[in-house]
Amino acid sequence: MGKLKGGIRHSPYQLVFGRQPRHPFTPPASTFVFSKPYDHWTQVIKYRNTALHEVQANILHQQQLSKTRFDKNRSHPSFVLGDLVWMKILVERQKLKARYIGPVRIIRILSPVSFIAEDDNLQQFQVHSNNIRCVYFR
Repeated sequence: MGKLKGGIRHSPYQLVFGRQPRHPFTPPASTFVFSKPYDHWTQVIKYRNTALHEVQANILHQQQLSKTRFDKNRSHPSFVLGDLVWMKILVERQKLKARYIGPVRIIRILSPVSFIAEDDNLQQFQVHSNNIRCVYFR
């Protein structure tokens, strides 16, 4: 069987049952020849392990492709202490109301993407870099 979408060489049926699907009009094989009593199970387990390794490798490859596509258009803003930023309203926002409040000032950096911001009323908020925008003055 050729490669399916995503680079997997096995159909979902093969991954579940460990064999090619049978067509209803194909007569079943009348004899089976195995050298040992458990030879069939040995073959099934070997096939299963090979298929699982192939599927895991494909999953890792697809995850890396997704990450590359995501990171391609992602901006990596950097903020420093004292920066004025607009903070996105995440809850209780009505449709036609403002999307951002502020400006608020960054008073503490928790990580490269997480900050503590403080508004004019000295109320503090923990915010992620995805939810803040720089305030630009002209």
